[in-house]
Amino acid sequence: MSFRKPPLSARLMRKTFRGLAAKRYEVGWEPGLAVPGADGGTLLTDHYFPRAGGDFPTLLVRSPYGRGLPWSPMYGLLFAEQGFHVVLQSCRGTGGSRGAFDLWRHEAADGRATVAWLREQPWFDGTLGTVGPSYLGYVQWALALDPPPELKAMVVQVGLHDPYALFHAGGALRLENALTVGLGMTYQHQGVAPFARAALRLRRHLRAVTMARPLRGAHASALGAEVPWLDEVMAHPDAEDPYWDGASAAPSERHRVPTGLITGWHDALADQTIEQYARLRRAGCETALLVGPWTHTSALQQGWPEVFAETLAWLRAHLCADPTALRPTVVRVHMGGENTWRDLDDWPPATEATSWYPTGDGRLTRRAPTDSAPPATFRHDPEDPTPALGGPLLSPGAGPRDNRPLEARGDVVTFTGPPLTEPLDVVGPVTADLTLSADTGHTDVFTRLCDVDPEGRSVNVCDGLGTLTASPHAPARITVPMSAIAHRFAPGHRVRWQISAGAHPRFARNPGTGEPRADTTVFRPIRLTLHGDSSLNLPDSANSGPRLAG
Repeated sequence: MSFRKPPLSARLMRKTFRGLAAKRYEVGWEPGLAVPGADGGTLLTDHYFPRAGGDFPTLLVRSPYGRGLPWSPMYGLLFAEQGFHVVLQSCRGTGGSRGAFDLWRHEAADGRATVAWLREQPWFDGTLGTVGPSYLGYVQWALALDPPPELKAMVVQVGLHDPYALFHAGGALRLENALTVGLGMTYQHQGVAPFARAALRLRRHLRAVTMARPLRGAHASALGAEVPWLDEVMAHPDAEDPYWDGASAAPSERHRVPTGLITGWHDALADQTIEQYARLRRAGCETALLVGPWTHTSALQQGWPEVFAETLAWLRAHLCADPTALRPTVVRVHMGGENTWRDLDDWPPATEATSWYPTGDGRLTRRAPTDSAPPATFRHDPEDPTPALGGPLLSPGAGPRDNRPLEARGDVVTFTGPPLTEPLDVVGPVTADLTLSADTGHTDVFTRLCDVDPEGRSVNVCDGLGTLTASPHAPARITVPMSAIAHRFAPGHRVRWQISAGAHPRFARNPGTGEPRADTTVFRPIRLTLHGDSSLNLPDSANSGPRLAG
């Protein structure tokens, strides 16, 4: 096999990695291979391989973000060093591959076409795995909808299976996600410099584009180009709309390919990973779950030693018959608040939900209310929307943040428990049950769990957003999922429940009129009333309440 050295940029970045498994093989590189796609167009592909005799399994990595940095060192070079052929391919319409890119409609067919090409290669030994993060996870699920017999293992890292849920939350547009994905899909495959320039342009124009009336079409100035599919996803907020037919590649009850799953508690796709795990367990499929203290991007940066080790162990176990590095339990989660890891037999562990209730004087209590008076009324103005701060984002602002500046606003209400006298472990899904009334009949509600330390610093742990439509002023009930967590509230810390009517530009503004968010030009202030039977529901892994001071 003729070969070249891997690209210099990949070799230089490889030298910066620390804490990874020792290299086993020198690596060769065949760049720019022309692989026929499902439509006959060329899918440009790079082949990395161990420079040694013998058979090695193959990893397929399909990306819309190019085949250069960081994919060439992190997947091509690192995994070839460990004894895998790595086929790194640009998706249709990106990175020099022919055709037009689509968010989901071609990935299954192009993946199958690539496997057909692999069967003709003299170095392919018939054993195939897939690996990759984010959209590189979606293409894995697409291939697994009708898996080729050679597919023996998958590792989906901070990955999605449902494009709708990437862009919408119960009808509310995840605006910052949409713009960030539009940026990545448009520029990242063009190289580091074009992508960096485009990211700076988006940052400069972010407020103008997210406050535009209407939203649809406004992205062009911020992204420097028309992105037709971006307008389309904005304009279809209903999950049942035929536009989304065939978009979800969720694993079915027939999924049998052993699949490792990796996410972070502050990953914008964490909920999708947790859903993937639940689906695989119901299907009886071999799976494992790792959840770290990461955001979508930090999982591949600060978290890379753990992510790489977990990925390598799974692939060696299922492609090389070497299970020695597998951990003994199905689930490993990072415990926030104490910076430790916990091994669990399943997710979520057995828990009992404990309800915490708001009071009119801003307290959060375990006692159900006896007073019918609403504990809070506040006003939300879409002209000065409540800003987003930290949390599960795709952008650099993701993760835990000090929420005190946000909580000082008049359109944010908080309810805080007394100092804990012993640790409170909250492990599992968090929800909020709210009874709300809005004078316009249309509102969002953003609900967040925070950990308040003895100095008063309020740090976000998890959150969620729901959309309410009811008669004006009429109380209506809504349950808001707030993601899952594994977090210890230490003695002396307090539990805080934060409530507002939005988190902008993470979510597009609710106009207060019931009109579609992508097209409306009219916005009305909203006055919300929170009623006393609302509750924050925490899974108490100890199945007993904490002893509270005071």
